[in-house]
Amino acid sequence: MGTIMNTKTYLPKIDGIERKWHLIDAEGKVLGRLAVEIANLLRGKGKSFYTNHIDCGDFVLIINAAKIKLTGKKLDQKTYFTFSGYPGGAKFTPYSVLMSKHPQKALFSAVKGMLPKNKLASKQLTRLKVFKNAVHNHQAQIPTKTVNQIGESVND
Repeated sequence: MGTIMNTKTYLPKIDGIERKWHLIDAEGKVLGRLAVEIANLLRGKGKSFYTNHIDCGDFVLIINAAKIKLTGKKLDQKTYFTFSGYPGGAKFTPYSVLMSKHPQKALFSAVKGMLPKNKLASKQLTRLKVFKNAVHNHQAQIPTKTVNQIGESVND
């Protein structure tokens, strides 16, 4: 006879999940490409025990958000939409204004759009820390610098 195959599926316990801290420098990176990789880290898709209904993602620190690139004419044509809930309360902010005043909002909304629209995504977004400059206040967590092709442009 052959070997007996294990037919049980492993589901990790919430308490047993070890969360790492990733530090990503966003200088010169393309907004959308960087947001995809951040969303994957927040969801834990690179882990061997990933399950879509269990929160098994890591913490992600983003520094130098003010130096993110937008390709094409997106800086002039793309708008950031907010709505107050009142009639006539829609605000359209061009990304040129948003990137100069609050670049962390642009990255946060891009990552938020790439996560599932449920309660689990709001938990995962609490582990995203975006900083405008290279200064952050999470040195005590000893984040590992993620140095790979995250957010690189195809043309670079």
